[in-house]
Order: sequence, then structure tokens, then C-alpha cells
Amino acid sequence: MEGQWDAGASSVVAVAGESPIAIPFDDPILIFGLAMVIFLVAPLVLKRYRLPGIVGIILVGAAIGPNGVYLLERDATIQLLGEVGLVYLMFVAGLEINLNQFVEYKDRSVVFGLLSFLIPQAAGTVVGIYLLDLTVAAASLFAAIFASHTLLAYPVVNRLGIATNEAVTATIGGTILTDTLALLVLAVVIASTEGALDAAFWLQLGVGLTAFFVGVWLLVPRLGRWFFRRHTEESYFEFLFVMAVLFLCAFLAELVGVEHIVGAFLAGLALNRLVPETGPLMNRIEFVGNALFIPFFLLSVGMLVDARVLVAGTDTLVIAGSLIVMVFVTKYAAAWATGRLYGYDRDEVRSMFGLSVGQAAAALAIVQIGFDAGVPGFGLEMINAVVLMILVVALVSPAVVERSGDVLARRREQQPYDPTETPQRILVPVSKNSRYAESLLDLAFSIRDSRAEESVHTVSVVRPEGGTRTESQVAEAERRFADLEEYAAGAEVTIEGHTRINHNVASGIVRSALENRITTLVIGWDGAPSRSQRVFGHTIDQVLRRTTQLTLVGRVRDPLNATHRVVLVVPPEIERNDGFPEALHTVALLAERTGASIRALTVEDEPPTPDEPFSTVNLDVSATVEAVADWTALRSRLREEARADDLVVCVSSRRNDPGWHPELRTLPKTISTLTEGNFVIMYPATKARDDDRRFLRLT
Repeated sequence: MEGQWDAGASSVVAVAGESPIAIPFDDPILIFGLAMVIFLVAPLVLKRYRLPGIVGIILVGAAIGPNGVYLLERDATIQLLGEVGLVYLMFVAGLEINLNQFVEYKDRSVVFGLLSFLIPQAAGTVVGIYLLDLTVAAASLFAAIFASHTLLAYPVVNRLGIATNEAVTATIGGTILTDTLALLVLAVVIASTEGALDAAFWLQLGVGLTAFFVGVWLLVPRLGRWFFRRHTEESYFEFLFVMAVLFLCAFLAELVGVEHIVGAFLAGLALNRLVPETGPLMNRIEFVGNALFIPFFLLSVGMLVDARVLVAGTDTLVIAGSLIVMVFVTKYAAAWATGRLYGYDRDEVRSMFGLSVGQAAAALAIVQIGFDAGVPGFGLEMINAVVLMILVVALVSPAVVERSGDVLARRREQQPYDPTETPQRILVPVSKNSRYAESLLDLAFSIRDSRAEESVHTVSVVRPEGGTRTESQVAEAERRFADLEEYAAGAEVTIEGHTRINHNVASGIVRSALENRITTLVIGWDGAPSRSQRVFGHTIDQVLRRTTQLTLVGRVRDPLNATHRVVLVVPPEIERNDGFPEALHTVALLAERTGASIRALTVEDEPPTPDEPFSTVNLDVSATVEAVADWTALRSRLREEARADDLVVCVSSRRNDPGWHPELRTLPKTISTLTEGNFVIMYPATKARDDDRRFLRLT
């Protein structure tokens, strides 16, 4: 067993041949391990200096890449992972858009997308012709390089939680229009260079794009609802389904003549309503992207940077300077114009500018394809200039979004959840035979105030039977809590379980609600009739009679993310109930989190005004309101309209509370027979009753 060290070589020669430590590294384990260290250390170091972590990954990539100390080669593996990271980044951006807000303000996304493309394209073409002495086609391609934009700073937006801000949504939504138009310029210029700019080209491009957009938008949501309703036993199947849709759409986009990032973004929009932002599936998607794929994209971009272009000659510096000045001026002009048009404040305009000034994927694709096609003026100087521009904007874009986005995030956190100052605490009673406890947790997650950082409480009431039988049931309840904790961990929500021994199950639930200062109860109901039933059954009726909190009684069997529409039933005079605004806010939040629209049916003689009853709800939901004459008409309408993918929500009232009506006693059973899907009966919070504590003492 012998080995030797050659001081003049760049590697160690070991027993069986070459050492695994060679420069550049070629051992896959070492390469992957080094990447993980970079993804961990670089953001933590830059965080100490109040700089965005993604900048650290880009800088380290430049330092260790082929143009630095050359520890890593930008080989096919790095390029593959970088491409996957870019596609994943665009997909997550489309997935996290507030689609209701996007649809409501689609004109703003279109306006910003057009301005963010037309201003740079026009200015860049003029500069390319008169300053850089390019042909019209080459100048158009030069302008398209920075007319597009890559959401380099989106991880900052994601971390700060400002993706639902109207200005940010308009910027993200405008990305698909901006990048599509820039890449269409690329396709047209390359076709003109190759002499293929004929009618057949325009026909193929137009038909292909139309078929692709319409096909994805119509087929993917339907396929997703079918899959999610039928495959709920293994959560990783859901993740794999989403990944399959993502990369298939990206591939199909390339087939019709546009870049894969457009297909990835469209796939995110198509699946947007099916992946709730509060659920385990979204958490898994974000975790994989933020921890693995997106950092590889940033590392890959950094490895393209070559600091030596600064001294490579004046041609590169002139082109790079033109690109940098033009991208900053024109992108800020587009953000400023959109902000003035729609009344956005300074921090929102800066966030729009910071997001849209980012350049990477489309810019690299355009310059690389232009170079390969031999477009006049697109030589090595142009490639180096684009890389230098990417380095500059990669430093500026996240820093601008970090600074302005932090202001928007703090402003959002200061907005009250509801008029009261009581922190939201949710209690979910769980029976030992419950088959749908996870579905009830999903319902709780959908109405949970994520800013409160409160655990979701669960309670299991065990009737004392003497001896080891009671202990066995308590142990079984604890095992059930452990399963629920594991499920909730996938959504990054903590569970606090409580076990109570009580002959009266309702008393155990009510005591747990009082002792833990619960504000919201989420109770499951199977819809079956009970011998002692008044509304739901003996236990649930007692809980309703002896509590004052907002209470949701639901039959939730199908995945909530497959909800297409929330059908809201509003009884007459229910608005006189003090807790009605909170209940309405909860319904709107449920619709927003599931990406569903609301169809409200109000039982009253006079039709409501268009902005009722959602005029006071500060959430972005799409709602239509229709009045039905009486309860018979309501039942008829539900029988005609209710679909399996609807979530029927009825705002009810406890007996003797404002808005109570005798029809409300039988309405839950009626709804359970009229719809095959999920439904929830929601009881608004009321003022405390004087006899609650005395009643508890007697039991």
C-alpha cells in the first residue's frame, strides 16, 4: 500500500489511481457537499451585513467558478440543476400569486408588463442603432436582452411574505407578458437571420402559442382536481404530480417556440387554486425550491461571471455600460409610470423596480442564441457585457427589494386581523374513530391567522370506564395526537393536544375551550341523523348551546384544495348578529386560501346591493351575490347548482341569538342531502352568557 505526493501536480496520486481531490473537483459527492455548504454559509454570512442571502450564493459562484479559483466546472450537471432551479423559481412565482387579486387587477399586470417591455425595447433599439452601430435586427435583439426580466429577488419576496401586495402581484404577473414578448422578438430576429420569416412561421408561432396557453389553462386545473380528489393517501404523490405538470408544461412551451420559463410560470398559475398557501403541499414545494433547486440556479449564474471583462477592452465596457444604464433607467421608468397611474407609494414602486430589474435567464438565452446564430454584433464582447450586467443587477435587485419590501412587510404586519385584540386560538375536537381528522386540520389551517403564531389545539375526550381500559384509551388518544402533529408539521404548524376524562363529551370540549382561551371551534360532523338530534346530535348541540365562540361544524371529506367555488348561504337578518363580520371575514379567508370564488345566496325579498355583504371584508376575493325569495327557493337553488367540488358554507345562528330562524334547525341535514361535497355550518361568536360557568360547575 503505497502513495506519493507530486509537488508539481494539481492532484494527489493515491493507491488505486487518481485522488478524489482534484481541481476542478470532479467527485460528485464532493461537489454536492460543497454546494450544500455554500447554500448554508453564504446567506448566513451576508445576513450579518444586512445583505440578501442570494447575493452571497452568486458571489461565491463567481469566486469558485471557471473565472475564479476554478474549484468547480460549470459542467452539464451544474447547468442542468441551474435550469431546473430557474424553471422552479418561475413556477413558484406563479403558484404564490394571489390569483383572485391577479384577476381583479389584471389590467395592472398587463399595463406594467407592456410598459416594462416597450420602454426598454424602444430605448434599447435606438441606443443599439445610433451608439453601438448595430443593424435594426441586431439592435432589436440587443434591446430584448434587458426588455425581459428574471425574478432574481423573488426569494426575498417569498421570505418577507409580500407576494400578495398589489404592486408586487402586478410585477410578477407582468413577467409572463414581458418575457413572452422579449422571447418573441428573439424568435423573429433569428427567423429573419435564417431567412425563414414567412407566413408559415407566423402561422406556426400564433397557432402554437394559442393552443398551448388555452390547453394548459383549461386542462391542468381539471386534471389537478381529478387527481387531488382521488389520491390523498400519500402526500408525496401530490408533490410528484405537481412536478410532472411543471416540467411537462415547460417542455411543451419550448415545442411551440417560447422559453420553458413561460411554460413554468403558466403551470404555476394553472395550479394556483389547487395548492393552498397554508397547506403541507405548498410547504413541501417551497422547501425543496428554497433549499435545493433555486440556490443551484443562483450558483450557476454566479459561475458565469468573469471579473476580468473589466480589463478586457473598451468594447466590452461600452456595451456593458450601455446595458446597465439602460436597464436601470427604463425599468425604473416603467415602475414609476405604473405607480403614478395606479397610485402606488414610493416603497411599492421601488419593489416593482427591484423585482423587474433582475436579469439572468432570458437575457442569457437571448445573447447565447444570438451568438450561436451569428447575429451581427453578437460576439464574445456582447456575452461578457451581458454577464457583467447580470452581476451588477444581481447585487442591486435583491438589495432594493429587501429594503423596500421590509417596509411593506412591516406595514402588512401592523394591519389588524379583526376588530378585537384577542389572539386567534383554534380548537379541533378529535374522536378516536375519526377518519377525517386531517381534513378538519386542513380546514383549521385555512382559517388560521398565520401572523398570530399560535398553535392549533386539539382535544380528545375519553369516558372513564375503570381500570386499564381508560388508560388504554388515553394512550390511544396520545398516539392519535402524534399522528396529527406529524401531519401538521408538513404545514409548519404546531399542534397542542389535550386529553380529558369526562362522562360528558360536550363538557370536556367546553372546559378545554375555556381553559385554553379558544376563540374558534372546528368540529366534524358526519351528516348522519341522531336519535336525540335537534340540529346535529346530542354532543354538538350541547357544545353549541354552551359556547359563545365562532364555531365551524363541517363535513369535510374531500381535499379542500380541490374546491372550485364557495357557495355561501346567508339567512335573513343574520347581519344583526354581532359576530357576523368576523364570520364573513372567515369565509372570505377560506375562499382566498383555497383560491375559490364565492357565490353568495341571501334569503331575502329585496336583492342586495352589489357590494354586499363583502363591502367590509379586507380580502381579495371574487364574489357574486344573489337573493332568493324564501327557504324553498334556497333549497331548490342548492339542488340545481351545488357541485361535488363546491364548498357549501351556511352562516347560521344559535337559538335566541339575532338572526336565528326555525329553518336553521333542519338546514344542516338538508344541505347534507343536497350536496355530495364538503359543507360547513358557521356559527358567529356571540356575547358571553351569564349561566355558562354555573352550568359547567353543575356538570
